Amino acid sequence: MPKAILGLIFPQPSNKHGCSIFFDFVCRTQSSIFCTTNSMRLNLPAITPRIKTEGENQYIFDSIRKKYLLLTPEEWVRQHFISYLINSLGFSAQLLALEKEIKLNGSQKRCDIVAYNRYGQPVLIVECKAPQVKISQKTFDQIARYNLVLGVEWLIVTNGLEHYCCQVQASGSSYQFIEKLPDGSIQDTKS
Repeated sequence: MPKAILGLIFPQPSNKHGCSIFFDFVCRTQSSIFCTTNSMRLNLPAITPRIKTEGENQYIFDSIRKKYLLLTPEEWVRQHFISYLINSLGFSAQLLALEKEIKLNGSQKRCDIVAYNRYGQPVLIVECKAPQVKISQKTFDQIARYNLVLGVEWLIVTNGLEHYCCQVQASGSSYQFIEKLPDGSIQDTKS
């Protein structure tokens, strides 16, 4: 696996530009609290999320789905990456689908983020992981399986700290790691 593309795709966080992200939250999984106060700086531009607390849980507002979602470390990364796609790379929010359901080998799976072009064809898949989850071959295998269904040209894997971008060759049989993310102009081209 190549070295993580840090600083090439995303500027390093800086207090001067407000890119340092610190968050405190308590999230509940099925039976236990897995995340308490945490100081996490993501390698993504800062956002100003709408967060509400109900009992012991905190929720973050998702502007694409227009609803509050349980604030988990993965959701924190997803919301930052959505903002980066829209505000820094020029992707159209109307052409993004979150937790897009697909059917793979008879079972339902969900892609974290799928970007479509203006012709309704998927062009990019983003797989988000929590910051503490190491990006591994298993992560790439997961997004590659999703791409068997969607057949996009661009694959991105991120945990908010490390970001990898691959361009899938037209044959679909190989891919090349790219140091620069595609911008929103890929939504203007027909696949």
